Amino acid sequence: MTQTYAGPLPPPDERRRLREQHALTQAQVAARLGVSRATVRAWERGRTTPGGPRHEAYARLLAELAQPTAGQPSPAGPPPPRDPEPPPLTPDQAFDALYAFCAPALVRQTYLLTGRRELAREAVERAFQLAWQRWPEVARDRDPGGWVRATAYEYAVSPWHRFRPRYRHPEPPPADPADRALLDALLSLPPSYRRTLVLYDGVGLDLPELAAETEASTPAAAGRVTRAREAVAACVPELADPAALHRRLTELASTERLRANAPTTVRTVGERRNVFWTRAAIAFTVAIIGATGLTLRSAPTHYEAPIAPAQAVRGVPPLPALGPLSKAERDLRAKLRREQTNGPQRLAPEPG
Repeated sequence: MTQTYAGPLPPPDERRRLREQHALTQAQVAARLGVSRATVRAWERGRTTPGGPRHEAYARLLAELAQPTAGQPSPAGPPPPRDPEPPPLTPDQAFDALYAFCAPALVRQTYLLTGRRELAREAVERAFQLAWQRWPEVARDRDPGGWVRATAYEYAVSPWHRFRPRYRHPEPPPADPADRALLDALLSLPPSYRRTLVLYDGVGLDLPELAAETEASTPAAAGRVTRAREAVAACVPELADPAALHRRLTELASTERLRANAPTTVRTVGERRNVFWTRAAIAFTVAIIGATGLTLRSAPTHYEAPIAPAQAVRGVPPLPALGPLSKAERDLRAKLRREQTNGPQRLAPEPG
């Protein structure tokens, strides 16, 4: 009677531990199960779960790996002596290890997106500098390499590079005509299609991982891959086969022999840039505070109406000249002259 393995699978961490315990790589497990390495990686990270025959085959393989082999003690016996655990890595060492593992391949992949060697190196270095700036967040991420890759791709395909003087003119194309035709076909694609094709056929991500990294739905990511393949096959007919396209993308990225700078240099430059921008922000803030204080010090405390400019008054009639006095006016003048010049008599009214 054939035994079936339809039960639940072990947790993702246990799956990876069983594989590493028997010194198996993800590629070897993928070859035994007839799937891609990206699929095995997704199973071990818990992003996807196999179903149907794949579930049964994967469960059978894990059950075989869980059984004790010859020369190993059974679970009931005493545990084997464990080697002392190595000391934990410092942040500098962890960053350097991530950089040494991801940077060389990431520079080649970014070259496929841009067709520019210097821009590819710059994008990768800026991505790692940003990762070092946010290292606690990146170190706790489930996929630090994917975080850096997404950041580098976003920087590489930014449309603002076309306005930079150093990137206005194209770089020398590859020497091989076949490589030149493939690179021209890639650069003729829209940036989103180009990025999707490089991630799927170049890096080897599966559709769920591709959709998550490009922030698109799975059907949209699959549609981009299909249309990008059709566009490349229209320019280079011999690359209609996805396997041939994957092989040619790998060869094109490898023939350029692009190299990244040392991790110590990347960290140092990033720290200097952070210090510069921090000091610039502090100086700008101090300048704003000083200008605000000076304005408050010299500003008036009340409203002062503006003085209107002088204007000539027109249309006023001239003053009339004095004419001869009447008899009553002459009598009054004479009477005033006869009276005393001071005293209450002059101010007291006279009876009529």
